[in-house]
Amino acid sequence: MSLAPGTRLASYEIVALLGAGGMGEVYRARDVRLRRDVALKVIAASNESEARRRVLSEARAAAAVSHPNICQIFEIGEEQDTLFITMELLTGETLADRILRGPLAIGQAIPLAVEALTALQVIHQQGLIHRDLKPANIFLTPHGLKILDFGLARPCQWPSILR
Repeated sequence: MSLAPGTRLASYEIVALLGAGGMGEVYRARDVRLRRDVALKVIAASNESEARRRVLSEARAAAAVSHPNICQIFEIGEEQDTLFITMELLTGETLADRILRGPLAIGQAIPLAVEALTALQVIHQQGLIHRDLKPANIFLTPHGLKILDFGLARPCQWPSILR
């Protein structure tokens, strides 16, 4: 299900397709109420109960954690049987795309690793485990990295020695 530029979904006007994956498509959209651009993840086949459950789980997991290195969720919504997640619009590229251009210098890699580990520590302190951390789910912005895609995140009881 592709949405054309200019299409409205709730209070969001589609600007452009940013990417597509197994769960749906991600668009650059304009929040006409708040007059800001956002990323709008539109879920394919959102009337299927398993897809709906995963989307709600992803949104709740990501929204439960507030940290500068985790992509911020603004809203989950539904209009005309179309389920969507609204999140901050990021500029930059995934770590996977960056790696395709060659290895990172140690002076670049270490600060990124520290940011990722700090974000993971916060996620784990919230009792969650990401379960899908990979270069494609790490986004490099001009201001640091952001961990994305909490679709496989699950609650986790950490042993007391790790808390």
